[in-house]
Amino acid sequence: MTTNKKTAGSKKLSGPEQVAEFISNLEHPLKEEIAMVRKIILSTDKKITEHIKWNAPSFCYEGEDRITFNLHGKGFFRLVFHCGAKVKDRNTNEQLIIDTSGLLEWKAVDRAMMKFTDKKDINAKEEKLKEIITKWLEVI
Repeated sequence: MTTNKKTAGSKKLSGPEQVAEFISNLEHPLKEEIAMVRKIILSTDKKITEHIKWNAPSFCYEGEDRITFNLHGKGFFRLVFHCGAKVKDRNTNEQLIIDTSGLLEWKAVDRAMMKFTDKKDINAKEEKLKEIITKWLEVI
C-alpha cells in the first residue's frame, strides 16, 4: 500500500510545501508568472511565510495573512493586499498606505489589488511591487 503526506496519521504539509504542491497541480495559463510573483514576495522580507488560504497561495507577516493571490481572471491574476481575515476597526477614511506607483486598485481603505498580465508586466512592476509589499507589511 502506498501513502502520501496527506494520509491519516502522517505529518501535515508545511506552508511552503502546501504552496509548492498547489502551484505544481495548478492549471492556469499564467502558472509561470504566478511562480515568479511568489518568488518576488518571498524575497522581499525573510519574515514572510506562506500557506494556502481561500484556495490560493497566501502570505503572512507576524502570523497575519496580508497578501493573497486571486487567480480568477482571464488573461491576468491579481494580488490582494489585506489585513487578515478579521476586519479591524480603523478610525480613518485614508488608504492604509500611500501608493505613489498608482499600481494599486483600492477596494477599501485597508484592501487593495494589483493586477499582472504576463512576464514583461511582472518585470516592469517588480521594484514597485517590493516597495508596496514593504510599506504594506509595516502598517498594522
